[in-house]
Amino acid sequence: MGEELVSCLKDYETKDNVSVQWFSKNRGLAIVLNDLLDICFKEGYKYIARMDADDISMPERLKKQMAYLLAHPEIDVVGGAIEEIDENSESRGKMIVYPEGSKECYEFFARRNPHAHPAVLFRKSFFDKAGCKYRPEYRQNQDTMLWVDGMSKGTKHANIPDVVLRFRFTNALFKKRRNGWAFAKKQLKDRKKINKTLGYGFGATVFGYMMFIVLVSPAWVKKIAYKVFR
Repeated sequence: MGEELVSCLKDYETKDNVSVQWFSKNRGLAIVLNDLLDICFKEGYKYIARMDADDISMPERLKKQMAYLLAHPEIDVVGGAIEEIDENSESRGKMIVYPEGSKECYEFFARRNPHAHPAVLFRKSFFDKAGCKYRPEYRQNQDTMLWVDGMSKGTKHANIPDVVLRFRFTNALFKKRRNGWAFAKKQLKDRKKINKTLGYGFGATVFGYMMFIVLVSPAWVKKIAYKVFR
């Protein structure tokens, strides 16, 4: 963590309504997220927002998502649309919209994640229904497997159509996340597990193999596929 960010966090830590949690070493995202969830549960928080340090939340994100949850008490987690930005926080000209209703989120998950993970607001009821938190054995796809665990236990999902987050996506991140046979094989294995657990049909299996082929293809093929399927 850079000195500038540390200084910023220490400034916020002096405020009465802000608690900063410091960890001495990197133990993996899922483990740290679970530690933070335990703190939230202990403090009795009913709503838990998720985002990453390098993204930018829109000013009224939480207001809009809270309003949605208050108006729809049956929903356990709500996300929203995201706008991609580059390393200079300039728009990449791409907005990604996710399905709004719970049924549509389930159907969409046969191909892709139903939410942008850094853009969601949970009710605590999500974790109560799912009966679990993030799977610590997953170094990647922690969110994907959380959606599987939740949906298999009846959690209800939704997204609002508004852009709630500016998501930082760089070429370096693209290469880091989508390279190698090992990554492709892991993605296919997880997709098979998702399809079996949630009862998706033959079409979802075919799509999983199509994505495997894309992931082991040259970079220019992956970039085209990303623009089409993202």
